Amino acid sequence: MHTTLTEHARCLYGDEYRPTPKCDRKHHESWFIEELTFADADSILMMLRELCPHMVDGFLPVCIRNLAYRLVLLQRPDEPALMREAADSLHLHGPDWDDIVADLRRRADALENAAPV
Repeated sequence: MHTTLTEHARCLYGDEYRPTPKCDRKHHESWFIEELTFADADSILMMLRELCPHMVDGFLPVCIRNLAYRLVLLQRPDEPALMREAADSLHLHGPDWDDIVADLRRRADALENAAPV
């Protein structure tokens, strides 16, 4: 049984840095996506940072990584550092999201510039 989102992701997709745990549970990506959808931002970030510590690595599919960042930003819409992290991840995985990358960076800059000193 998986006790964390990270364990579930590791079991389903594998881990570039650690062995995949033995598991007698059936795995369906839809179950993982459901768990991801309702996970809190800290759990999602822990999964991303543990399974993809250098952002360009890891076995998480790009669609899962993008969804994870989107869900984190919905929960924490006013954190410029997270916006930039999400933008960097999108940028690394192809030009399809360049307009979203630029928008995230603009929003992060605007938040920082509006913050009281």
